[in-house]
Amino acid sequence: MSENNSKMTGARAIIECLYEENVEVIFGYPGGVLLHIYDAIYQSDLRHILVRHEQAAAHAAEGYARATGKVGVCLATSGPGATNLVTGIANAYMDSIPMVALTGQVPSSMIGNDAFQEANITGITMPITKHNYLVQDAKDLPRIIKEAFHIASTGRPGPVLIDLPKDITTEEIEFSYPDKVDLKGYKPTYKGNLQQVKRAASAIEKAHQPLIYAGGGILGSNASEELLQFAEHVQAPVTTTLTGIGGFPTQHPLYVGMPGMHGTKYANYAIQECDLLIAVGARFDDRVTGKLASFAPNAKILHIDIDPAEISKNITVDIPIVGDAKNILASLYKYVKPVEKETRKEWLDRIEGWKKSYPLHYVGEQDGLKPQYIIEQIYEACKDAIIVTEVGQHQMWAAQYYKFSQPRSFITSGGLGTMGYGYPASIGAKVGKPDRVVFNIAGDGSFQMNSQEIATAVQNDIPVIVAIMNNGYLGMVRQWQELFFEKRYSHTCIRESVDFVKLAEAYGAVGIRVEKTSEVKPALEKAMDSGKPVIIDFIVECEENVSPMVPAGAPINEILDLERKE
Repeated sequence: MSENNSKMTGARAIIECLYEENVEVIFGYPGGVLLHIYDAIYQSDLRHILVRHEQAAAHAAEGYARATGKVGVCLATSGPGATNLVTGIANAYMDSIPMVALTGQVPSSMIGNDAFQEANITGITMPITKHNYLVQDAKDLPRIIKEAFHIASTGRPGPVLIDLPKDITTEEIEFSYPDKVDLKGYKPTYKGNLQQVKRAASAIEKAHQPLIYAGGGILGSNASEELLQFAEHVQAPVTTTLTGIGGFPTQHPLYVGMPGMHGTKYANYAIQECDLLIAVGARFDDRVTGKLASFAPNAKILHIDIDPAEISKNITVDIPIVGDAKNILASLYKYVKPVEKETRKEWLDRIEGWKKSYPLHYVGEQDGLKPQYIIEQIYEACKDAIIVTEVGQHQMWAAQYYKFSQPRSFITSGGLGTMGYGYPASIGAKVGKPDRVVFNIAGDGSFQMNSQEIATAVQNDIPVIVAIMNNGYLGMVRQWQELFFEKRYSHTCIRESVDFVKLAEAYGAVGIRVEKTSEVKPALEKAMDSGKPVIIDFIVECEENVSPMVPAGAPINEILDLERKE
């Protein structure tokens, strides 16, 4: 690491800034305007993971951030390199994940002249970044990078982009890294208003049927322990959103599962019957609420969120508290009197009755290899794995059937629903947590969107295990076509489009095909013992549906049971 006030190029200064921010790894793809930065990387100790597509760099950086809680960093060249990051940046923005994206840009004198590989990436990404920068003076690099990491990781986390014209990377500057950041107008609120906390405490004490609705903000604020303590303190059942899964132990007696379109019946019934809904780090997404006018009709709404823009955005809130979930849950714990289990007996017994009457279930193997069974067997094979998913039916089955006991163990694309997300994100997660087993639960459609990253895993010896639920369809779209379009499967059949075993072997990975229930456990054992990147092609029942399901726009207690009968 260089001393402050030493002279160096902008490219070298960028690397020094990353050192100052304790960055251990970046995910990227080189290009012409990045040559000086890549030369500086070559001469540094910074770990660089070469992906095979820039979109994968953004997803890998996000997977790394989700698994570790650190800021993920990705790097791409100008023009198409930068625009290929856009989907990954939007994904991080929707799910509030801290990320810094560095993009090359044509020389400053050429900006606006339609130069070769020029794109106005700051303009393009303005709606999908927390903030972005076009560096106009190399002397500003240390300040801008310091600010970018601060903005990305504080308040409601999110992606920040820094666009780097080529001449900025070649210019020499006196390097000095700032000690602190002081941004006027950006002062996130971490401690909730005390009067509002006391109002909330009073409402909780008066409630007969409270329910905690926890989202991804629990993980973002590292508030899982506080959530558990608070829930037990007030004896309130807990439901977690898709991105909040893992924020509360899924085998805890107070846990009622995921709510919403593919949530448990008992979570949805609990929302509709509760008299106080305690929302923590959740944004009342449409996949959770269903028909807004019918959502939680009997409940007062207490909403805790660090982003004031989320308060009453979708659902009118009775008691808003702006601040960090970790701090506010700790404050509420102090101000709310402990509640005896007997006090909540009637409410908890009612929920327990729903759990027994409406458990998650599926018909056995006589209809073919079941994806739900595979997820259960993955859990039995490794109870503390990091589970990363692509997007589709398999994503919902993973959320429903794997049991999570610790935070940052479930990584998925929630807000944007990005097919192709899972495999590069799982690579990033494994890089961040090399001692954890990482499974990417995939669909045959989603996996093909970024399957070229097998090369990244092989080249860098990143032993992620991919479990493809191969049903020969774009499964979730096919499910909707079955239910609402009289089985007119328009362009959703992709059966026999690729031999995944041969594809894995072509890249130097291990390929395994499984067609029978009896083969599942041996295949998982072989994959975990191999120490190599593995692709397991599970040939599953082709028309299996995700159940339960709430039709789009319906109240969340109007639930379809799509189990295929024996």
